[in-house]
Amino acid sequence: MPRAVDYEEIYRRFRSGAEFALARSISLIENHTAGYEDYLHRLYPTARGVPRVGITGPPGAGKSTLVGRLTKLLVEQNETIGVIAVDPTSPFTGGALLGDRIRMDDVGGLPGVFIRSMGTRGSLGGLSQATRDTALAMDAFGKDRVIIETVGVGQSELDIVGAADTTVVVLVPESGDGVQAMKAGLMEIADIFVVNKADRDGAERILREIRAILDLKPMAEGEWRIPVISTEARANKGVDKLLTAIEEHESYLKDSGVGKHRRRERAHGELKNLLERDIMELILSTAGIEESLETAVKSILSRNSTPYREAEKIIQHLNLHR
Repeated sequence: MPRAVDYEEIYRRFRSGAEFALARSISLIENHTAGYEDYLHRLYPTARGVPRVGITGPPGAGKSTLVGRLTKLLVEQNETIGVIAVDPTSPFTGGALLGDRIRMDDVGGLPGVFIRSMGTRGSLGGLSQATRDTALAMDAFGKDRVIIETVGVGQSELDIVGAADTTVVVLVPESGDGVQAMKAGLMEIADIFVVNKADRDGAERILREIRAILDLKPMAEGEWRIPVISTEARANKGVDKLLTAIEEHESYLKDSGVGKHRRRERAHGELKNLLERDIMELILSTAGIEESLETAVKSILSRNSTPYREAEKIIQHLNLHR
């Protein structure tokens, strides 16, 4: 029988500033250890709502190197930083990605920096609920800022909006033209565009195209104007300009009231996600549900029914109401 977790002791160490207690807390959250939700309930009021910066973009864009450089710069400004790398093969821990060893500056040993690598755990968009909860824990622990780096594929680029206050989309000259970026939906989620590896051929072209597309976008009075910044993260060029843009966006969020609206939307979305999870668990734990699902699948495959009709029948059987 597993040994019971002493949450009271962990919480005491957590509040005293022991980083091993933060690490232990995150592990309990990530593994959904019995009692973790009550523990989160205890942490929630102590979180201060520190800035969350999301870094996303395609694989190979140099996001991890950029995060490392940005973290160093923030530490030099006496900030304490929590970094969440949403990727089971995080470069922060020296993991492999597509068989290649990824190297980056060692920022884990810097004072006040805590790095956590997290797998997506099958989350549809790549950002698991555990990621949001981890950001909350880092906030409650006392970090001044949380940086979330996504795996950078598929829907995760869009899901970052629900987890971060400021979203930085990182592209490289090889990412394709600005029109393709717009088609991918990145124009709708980016607060800041970065063209990294700007020393490569094609960098000026993609910078011009993205800026041209942004210039065509109708803007309301007082609306945030998305900056497009060129960087060479490995050479540590342009990272200071990125930090300035991030800080300016944070000021905009505060002064305009947009930040308050975004956090309300984030809380709303998180609550809906948790309700969907709990309702699905409740449905799937109902006696006889597996038999009902199997019967429904047979009807669908034999063309005697449709998924819509079968879902409605199951809902009626469970006495649920639309």
